[in-house]
Amino acid sequence: MAGPLSDLSGEQMEGVGMIIYRAESLEAAKALAEADPMHMSGTREFTIRRWLVNEGSFQIDFKLSAQSVRI
Repeated sequence: MAGPLSDLSGEQMEGVGMIIYRAESLEAAKALAEADPMHMSGTREFTIRRWLVNEGSFQIDFKLSAQSVRI
């Protein structure tokens, strides 16, 4: 999943965003980020951080272009 982040008021979209990768390791996530055309061209920079999901489990299939959701 990927998309832009708003400012703290929630009103304005800023020039920053977030991408969530599912990867075997931080090194694998870094390789994915480095292969992104926006990062390769120097248009964007990235920071890799580990995310630990603490609660429950779920499966959601979002197809943003097709405007469909399967839960």
